[in-house]
Amino acid sequence: MSGFPEELRVPVVTGEQVADARVQRTLRSTEVAFTGRVWDVVREEVELPGAGGEVSTVTRDVQRHPGAVTVLALDGEENVLLLKQYRHPVRRELWELPAGLLDVEGEAPLTAARRELAEEADLVAAEWAVVVDWFNSPGGSSEANRIYLARGLSAVPAAERHDREDEERDMVPVRLPLDEAVRAVLEGRLHNPGTVVGVLAVHAARAAGWSTLRPAEEPWPEGVLRR
Repeated sequence: MSGFPEELRVPVVTGEQVADARVQRTLRSTEVAFTGRVWDVVREEVELPGAGGEVSTVTRDVQRHPGAVTVLALDGEENVLLLKQYRHPVRRELWELPAGLLDVEGEAPLTAARRELAEEADLVAAEWAVVVDWFNSPGGSSEANRIYLARGLSAVPAAERHDREDEERDMVPVRLPLDEAVRAVLEGRLHNPGTVVGVLAVHAARAAGWSTLRPAEEPWPEGVLRR
């Protein structure tokens, strides 16, 4: 197999040299183009610098999203909890990890993750860790998502369980071995982005002896963009 084309002069760097960085471009205007029940769409004119020093102005419609958390609950036999839920925009029932919006004012991401696990799966966890952070669709949305690993699972007492509504009312829970979940992702049988990212990230973390996990309370500045 041939190497990378030398004439393109693309340097090879180390992993420590690559990290996403926050950059503030000049906004010429911003207006709410659409106000929705969960999120808004904002139309913004932003200045983008060119290679020669010139500045161009572009208009972008951005889904202003409050952020979300996802929970990969792993039992003692390394089975992943999945929930089947109908998603109307794609007209499909998807197998998903417990997840939810950061839509409670002042609620910390870890608190939201604990709440979502209890509300959607009737579970509490003794051990929590951050697996991975990611932007769901940065070309058009501000949605940031943090995936937690939850272990040491136990049931929420029956009298304290959440009364699920709407699409959550008919969710079907199953447990799938982690290795089979990875296979299902790679064979194209699972499509929910949180499931895909979470399953592959936890599989990689396990292969590294769980050394890549981060503290559950680690700050997450990208997590919330309030409306």
